[in-house]
Amino acid sequence: MDDTTVSEEGARFDTDPIGVRLPAPERLTLTSADGVRLHGVHLPTGDPSAGTALVVCHGFTHHTGHPTSRSVLTAFARHAPVVAVDMRGHGRSGGRSSVGDREILDLDAAVGAARAAGYVRIVTVGFSLGGAVALRHAALGAERPDAIVAVSPPARWYSRETAPMRRVHWLLEQPHGRLAARLLKVRLGGTWDPVPASPVEVVADIAPTPLLLVHFTGDPYFTAAHSDALVAASGGHAEQWTKAVEGHGESGTDPAIAALIARWGLAAVG
Repeated sequence: MDDTTVSEEGARFDTDPIGVRLPAPERLTLTSADGVRLHGVHLPTGDPSAGTALVVCHGFTHHTGHPTSRSVLTAFARHAPVVAVDMRGHGRSGGRSSVGDREILDLDAAVGAARAAGYVRIVTVGFSLGGAVALRHAALGAERPDAIVAVSPPARWYSRETAPMRRVHWLLEQPHGRLAARLLKVRLGGTWDPVPASPVEVVADIAPTPLLLVHFTGDPYFTAAHSDALVAASGGHAEQWTKAVEGHGESGTDPAIAALIARWGLAAVG
């Protein structure tokens, strides 16, 4: 058991957003199947739902010590145990970000760690880029979850229909942008070759595993067209929530929405 400091920023996970004392977290050190050293955190709980864990995959530029992500993780931990890792190229993990491609190996490692800890049912929860990773992992990964939640995920790659996404593509595609990404604590890898299958191309393969898609009406990055396309491509299998919320991914997920997501996941796996 480690102390409550789990990131280079000195982030603390011992108190949740409404001031409830949580069990002390444990640091995790994992290795992905392709040899990337990953760091994360396990937030245990004494809740009766301890047979189920939420395995959380953060968004682009986030990590387990990011204040917004930390708030979401601690809100989830009020309802179920949580396992989360910094994806490659983010936070304390090694490697370089492949922006949604090989990160399914990072989520594989996190799900495997949760099962090794004794959790028999796994609900993966991904935000934004992490939502794309969660969808691709559920269709293509080695350690498949028992249910999936994707919050603010893109349906397809190369989306430029909003100003924030055009800025993201500048970071990804321009030499000065890639240097600027380092200021956001993201270490980018090379360009895709070949281009990996997008979430909308694989979402149909997730059935019959329960799947929830969450869209915020005030999302500045992705319009409702992304969520709608994923629902359509799932053949109607995916459940869709549209929330009148300003924000994207973790930034739109307050403790009340985190509670709804956690409860859905626990109910979905029985």
